[in-house]
Amino acid sequence: MPAEWEPHESTWLAWPHLRGDWPGKFEPIPWVYAEIVRNLARHERVDLIVKSERAEKSARAVLERADALSDNVCFHRWRTDRVWTRDSGCIFLTQNPEPQGLKPPTNDDASDTASEAAEKVVPDQTVSPQRLKPDSERSSYRSAEALRHPKSGPRLSFSAACEAVPFPKPTREGRSKAKHDKPLMGLHFQFNAWAKYENYKLDAGLGSRMAKAAGAGIVHPTSGDERVVLEGGSIDVNGRGTLLTTEECLLSTTQQRNPSMDRAAYEQMFADYFGVQSVIWLGEGIEGDDTHGHVDDLSRFVAPNTVVTMVEANAQDENYSALQHNVGRLRAARDQDGHRLNVVEIPMPRPVVFEGRRLPASYANFFIANGVVLVPVFNDPNDRVALNTLAELFPTREVVPIYSCDLIWGFGALHCMTQQQPAVSRP
Repeated sequence: MPAEWEPHESTWLAWPHLRGDWPGKFEPIPWVYAEIVRNLARHERVDLIVKSERAEKSARAVLERADALSDNVCFHRWRTDRVWTRDSGCIFLTQNPEPQGLKPPTNDDASDTASEAAEKVVPDQTVSPQRLKPDSERSSYRSAEALRHPKSGPRLSFSAACEAVPFPKPTREGRSKAKHDKPLMGLHFQFNAWAKYENYKLDAGLGSRMAKAAGAGIVHPTSGDERVVLEGGSIDVNGRGTLLTTEECLLSTTQQRNPSMDRAAYEQMFADYFGVQSVIWLGEGIEGDDTHGHVDDLSRFVAPNTVVTMVEANAQDENYSALQHNVGRLRAARDQDGHRLNVVEIPMPRPVVFEGRRLPASYANFFIANGVVLVPVFNDPNDRVALNTLAELFPTREVVPIYSCDLIWGFGALHCMTQQQPAVSRP
């Protein structure tokens, strides 16, 4: 699995439509999405999932008013339950034996500066990033020729069938040397809405749809005889063989994803499907996180040997003890080569509370794209600290703040809603 800072072919997003995810605050959410799309589309393609033709028209209208509609936005008409593609979408892997493309940040940089059945009722519809035309005129621009990446030329036809293929399992000692004819693989984990919500049947089929649209081979990871439930927000990788996760999310009996899996089973699964050699287990997540401990609100790799992690200065705050404990684990951890990590601390914002509920506001939920890092901000004095710290860690990228006090009422932010598709060399 490439690190997030490695080159992307695109970023996947799903346009917001479930008003109940932001009760009483839905109206500003499409405009927040427009700002995200506008900044991403300047640097890479945005694959935008909309639930219907009507939803696409509405999204286009918002994007056009926000100066965010461009030829780098590609629409896919697929029904979804929610919009958190980090968790419901597939996780892309590449067949490259070593990370390719842009050089990631170094230490010096950092220091110096219903699944398939439910989906059958809605046919796949992928629409090129042109303006909507009458139905009689549409067939011509659904072709692969209309879907050109600015730098890589024609893409594979999004309507072409992509057969599931066996995945070569590496050993705990490193990545498999086995090759496959597909340069891109999509891990489609089982999705059960964080073992909390009942409406997830459409989202459970999203991973395969994304993989097929990307021309990727599809893999359904298993442990023993059972498919594995795993959300993208529960892990973070350095692209070299080290993975971050939390005990609260994967090992707790609360919102339990995989009752039959223990720590050893997870570590074996990470080795088998991600080529991971070192798993760093953090403890608990932050208050207000209804995923029960996703690591992308806590700690994130920003270079192969550098991690940023959230800390709380107020010893009376609910997050203080857990975050201090996680810092201690990170400082004691070793990467895949047995080396210590560089740990960079970022202070939490003050508590963001709405209708008496504390929300999971965290600067760690940033998203790294080609040429830009999008960072959630909360009208807080620590916004500046977070932005300056990330600007020093990513000196060659723009660091763009995205106001997220309304967005976080849906219990997710920038990283939760995005899923990167890594760039690969097409045959």
